[in-house]
Amino acid sequence: MKRVKIPYKMLSQDAFSTWMGIEILECEIGRCKVAMTVRKDMLNSMNYAHGGISYSLADTAFGFTANTHGKYAVSIETSINHIEALEEGDYLVAESVIEKVNNKLGFNIVEVKRGDELVALFKGVVYRTAKNWEE
Repeated sequence: MKRVKIPYKMLSQDAFSTWMGIEILECEIGRCKVAMTVRKDMLNSMNYAHGGISYSLADTAFGFTANTHGKYAVSIETSINHIEALEEGDYLVAESVIEKVNNKLGFNIVEVKRGDELVALFKGVVYRTAKNWEE
């Protein structure tokens, strides 16, 4: 399977990311950009987007990017800094870049933005398995 097609296959099998309305904007080996719009059913009791929304968007970008090298890659550690509150209707773009990859581990940074404004910063580590993606 062509490696840049892997994230599209992953999204087609991902009910949660589909529920969130995530779409892939760009993808290449080592980098993916995804986007979504915050909906009313994603708001918390303070009428802002639940922190899990930006986290999940970033995590999806992270997972897609980590798998572009052609090996099944699974998350082993992640963290996020929530920088700005998000509201219904906000269009969010998450861009994940592999900062370092070796035989077994990959280290990613994901920036979540609303327009040009950085609203969250996500860091993640994946374990790269020996299993190859197939069609």
